[in-house]
Amino acid sequence: MPTILIVDDEPEIIRIARGYLEQAGFRVVGVGNGRDALAAFRHEQPDLVILDLNLPAPPGSPPLDGLDVARAIRQGHSAAANTPIIMLTARVEETDRIVGLELGADDYVTKPFSPRELVARVRAVLRRGVQAQQPASAPIHADELTIDPARFEVRRGEAVLELTPTEFTLLYTLASEPGRVFTREQLVDALGPDYEGLARTVDSHIKNLRARLGEDARRPRYVLTVFGVGYKFNDRLD
Repeated sequence: MPTILIVDDEPEIIRIARGYLEQAGFRVVGVGNGRDALAAFRHEQPDLVILDLNLPAPPGSPPLDGLDVARAIRQGHSAAANTPIIMLTARVEETDRIVGLELGADDYVTKPFSPRELVARVRAVLRRGVQAQQPASAPIHADELTIDPARFEVRRGEAVLELTPTEFTLLYTLASEPGRVFTREQLVDALGPDYEGLARTVDSHIKNLRARLGEDARRPRYVLTVFGVGYKFNDRLD
């Protein structure tokens, strides 16, 4: 039974989300602040985190909001650092969503939200990770990079690179057809029909992907920008 960690300072939101998620077959752990979120993340090792961006600090503790929690998770040194994250936010500005995505969130839901929609998003993000692990295709080799869909693994030389399901799907899609230019809309489509992020959020995921690949953002080697159109995988690699 997959475990979902919900982090929100509104107990009613946790209560409602818990009811719908448990009815859908998930085990749910709920906490109300960033400090407890990181402790629960380490202890429970959840399959997915639903994370409110606007978290209060417990009395006597330093501020630790949702972005801090996401940053701490993604900067971890184990496979758990790639646990899918869905942001919950009442902030409507696109910049807030972009910051969250750039920290490695896989999706976002804006408050107020439908509990059924939240369940659908959870299923979609988890399904994306499972689908990324199931292709029967042979590994793709490009220069020092090896993309192995059967193992859901990317290596640069001997080093294994830990990617989120979203990042892996984008890289595999691009590398499967080197030189082909994909629009942002086409890359959104590659993430599956349940992915409802804006086309521009692809830029945030590509930025994260390049960082994982150790790319120089000004002169990327693998994932190239085609200005005014989208992205392509470099077809001039060894």
